[in-house]
Amino acid sequence: MKQSISQILSQCTTKHTLYGENAFVPNGLALSSREVEDGFVFFAVKGTQVDGNNFIQQAIENGAKCIVSENDNIESKNVIWIQCKEVAELMGEMASAFYGHPSQKLKLVGVTGTNGKSSVVTMLYQLFSSMGQTTGLISTIGYVVNKTHYYSTHTTPNSIRINELLDKMVRNGCTYCFMEVSSIAVHQSRVHGIRFEGAVFTNLTHDHLDYHGTFSEYIRCKKLWFDNLSDEAFALVNIDDKNGKVMVQNTKASVYSYSLQKVADFKSAILETDLAGTLLKIEDKEVWVRVVGEFNAYNLTAVYGVAFLLGFAAEEIITKMSLVAGAKGRFERIAGPGKRTAIVDYAHTPDALENVLQTIQKIRTRNETLLCVFGCGGNRDKAKRPIMGKIAASFSDRVILTSDNPRDEIPTEIIQEIKQGIGIQDLKKVLEIEDRKQAIRAAVAFSKPGDVILIAGKGHENYQEIKGIKIDFDDIHVVSEAFKELETN
Repeated sequence: MKQSISQILSQCTTKHTLYGENAFVPNGLALSSREVEDGFVFFAVKGTQVDGNNFIQQAIENGAKCIVSENDNIESKNVIWIQCKEVAELMGEMASAFYGHPSQKLKLVGVTGTNGKSSVVTMLYQLFSSMGQTTGLISTIGYVVNKTHYYSTHTTPNSIRINELLDKMVRNGCTYCFMEVSSIAVHQSRVHGIRFEGAVFTNLTHDHLDYHGTFSEYIRCKKLWFDNLSDEAFALVNIDDKNGKVMVQNTKASVYSYSLQKVADFKSAILETDLAGTLLKIEDKEVWVRVVGEFNAYNLTAVYGVAFLLGFAAEEIITKMSLVAGAKGRFERIAGPGKRTAIVDYAHTPDALENVLQTIQKIRTRNETLLCVFGCGGNRDKAKRPIMGKIAASFSDRVILTSDNPRDEIPTEIIQEIKQGIGIQDLKKVLEIEDRKQAIRAAVAFSKPGDVILIAGKGHENYQEIKGIKIDFDDIHVVSEAFKELETN
C-alpha cells in the first residue's frame, strides 16, 4: 500500500523540514533527474563530482512533485520541498519506508573489506542456494533475485536501488540476501536505514585512497558501519588482520571471530592444495573445495561462520561447501593446450596481487614459467602503481605491463608509473604492450607447455573504459580464443 509523504517522513529520524502538501503520495523515488517520472520525489544529493541541486529544474520538468535538498525551499505552488542537511541519509530512510522496510523482512548479511567481498557473498549465495534457500545477491559481479540475474553498476548501489532490489527479493520469496558493503557506500550513506542481520569484515589493505585521502579515513568509514549495527545483529571479523578488532570496538552487535592462525570462534587450516582445489579443515571436519589459495581459505571460513550463525548445522554446511565454485573472475582457471593454465583474477590492489602470485608460487613445480599480465586503472589511487609493479616483478618470471581501464589517463603514463617500482635487476623480465588484447595474446604466444599465465586486474569485467567510452572486453574470452588459435597452429 502506497504511503503519503507525511507517512513516509514520520518513519524517518533524520532532521528535516517539510514545505507543502502532506497528503502527496509519491509514485517513485529518483537520485538522477533523468530517471524522474511524473509524481516522483527527487533527491538533490551533492556528490563528489556532481551536485544534484543543479538538476532540480530538470527534475521538475520531468515530473518531480517533491524535491529533497539541503537548500532553502523555493516558492512554487506545484512542488513540495523538503529541506534537510543530510539528504543522503534521509534518502535511505525514505527509500526503506517507501518500499515497506524490506530489509526487515529477510535476513540480510553484509560483507566489507578491501579484498574478498565479492567472493564471500557469491560463495554464500551458492551455499545457501544449494541448501534449498531462496536467496538474493547484491555484488560487484551482479545482482541476483532468486535465480534471476541483473547487471551490476556499483559494488554497493544507492539506497533507492538497494531497497528496490530487497523489495523484489521479498516479493519473490527470498529469505536471505548477501550484499557487498564498500567503504565509499558507507561514507555516502547508501546503507543508511537498512537493517542487517549480520556483518563480515575480511581484511583491510591499500585501496581507495584516491577517494578517502588517508588510510585512517578509509578505516573510519569501514568501522562506522559496524558502529551502527543493532544489538540484534552479529559481527564476524577476521582477527588475523590487525584491523579486525578495531572494526568492532564500538559495535552493539554480538562479536565473533574467524582465523587461520589464531584461536577464534571459527578456525580453518589448509591441509593440501593444487590448481584444482584445496583440502580444508574447518573446526574438526575436512572438506575438499573447488577454490584455491589461502585467501579463499579465509573466505570459506567466513562463509562457514555466517551459515553457522544463521542457524544451519555444521554437517550440512560442510557437505554443501564442496559444491561452492567461487565468484567469476576470482582465480578462475582456463585450461590451454599442452597443460598450459591461465588464471584470471580481479586482483587490483597490491595485497590481492601478492596473494594470488604467492598462491601460484606455492603450488607450482618450478619447472614452468609464471607470466603475469596486468595494469592499473586510470583516475584511481596512483600510489599503489609502483607497489604493484614491484610485487609483480618479484613473484613472476616474466611480466607484461598493459592497460586496465585507463579511463581519462594516458595508458603509457600509467605503465611508466608502475615501472617506477620495479628494480633495475628485474626490468629485463618486463615487457610493455599497451593494448590489453595484444598483451594477453603475447603471453600465450610466449608460453610453453605447462606454463602458468596470470591475467590480473579486471576479473569478471566484460569491458574496458577508455576516454569515457566502454568497449566490450573480456579477459576470459580473449585468453580462451588465444588458446584455441595456439592449439590449431
